[in-house]
Amino acid sequence: MLAWTCPAPLRDGPRVVMGHGGGGALSAELLEQVVLPGLGEAGPGALTDAAAVELGGARLAFSTDSFVVRPLFFPGGSIGDLAVNGTVNDLAMSGARAAFLSCGMILEEGVEIDTVSRVAAALGEAARTAGVRVVTGDTKVVESGHGDGVYLTTSGIGLIPDGVDLRPERVVPGDVVIVSGSIGAHGVAILSERENLRFGVEIESDCAALGGLVRDMLAVTPDLHVLRDPTRGGLAASLNEIAAASGTGVVIREGAVPVPEPVANACAVLGLDPMYVANEGKLVAFVPREHADAVLAAMRAHPLGAEAAVVGEAVPEHPGMVVARTGLGGTRVVDLPLGEQLPRIC
Repeated sequence: MLAWTCPAPLRDGPRVVMGHGGGGALSAELLEQVVLPGLGEAGPGALTDAAAVELGGARLAFSTDSFVVRPLFFPGGSIGDLAVNGTVNDLAMSGARAAFLSCGMILEEGVEIDTVSRVAAALGEAARTAGVRVVTGDTKVVESGHGDGVYLTTSGIGLIPDGVDLRPERVVPGDVVIVSGSIGAHGVAILSERENLRFGVEIESDCAALGGLVRDMLAVTPDLHVLRDPTRGGLAASLNEIAAASGTGVVIREGAVPVPEPVANACAVLGLDPMYVANEGKLVAFVPREHADAVLAAMRAHPLGAEAAVVGEAVPEHPGMVVARTGLGGTRVVDLPLGEQLPRIC
């Protein structure tokens, strides 16, 4: 633990710090103040999990992501699983069915060939499970000491069905907030393996491809308003991004958010808030109230949504802000995290 790096340093420093990769306020500032101004008109519009673009009369979703997790293999998954499922899930959050992936590998000189083979095998198995094909890619090698074994970058494309329009601007007061299951397992699994911490029971990552679950939800109604997979920054970051983009407030019931007991206990010991811990196989949905019961039932009928729960709603009060109602009857503000409680988790 003596080697841990503070993920939330001062915000006015001249150099990139670990917190800039945490999916919170520092990440947003880096994009808005440095990256996007440099891109100019070539830059993206709304910053979403995947861009919806038109090509030849078809609506496509296009996404890319990089993976630098440490360790490479952890309970419940590996960097290969993350690379596939992370990109497939980003496409699914736009309603698209993933079709093709590319994969870029950056290998550090000296990494064992067996390690590369295991990563490739995990990546291939995850792609087959998710129903996608890896059709192109690239491999580079950097000098020893200039990497961390294996880094992966995956990009994906998929088709968005007609009538599907998932974006935070469609959220309105009264929408019901549903999470697909218990939160926090991925971040705690990474931490326990990285630091050799044991909590009386092995906690496994929830890493999984969510395309099938999303298709079952859309089969109930294509009129879902927005989906997000709460990865970096956890559920809190996703809710804050949606609230800010939609101009609505969000109220959640703290006791309704499903947190596994081992994860809750580990977070209590370590001083972490499960709301900010990363997930890799969960989604949060804002659903019109008239469709909420049917969508929830469809989610619970799917293996990846068996623990789905209604946790709150969008409200007209406090626009752009997320608040939680506590078990004692009070409320607390759930801010956008500054950095990341657990760096290098995806």
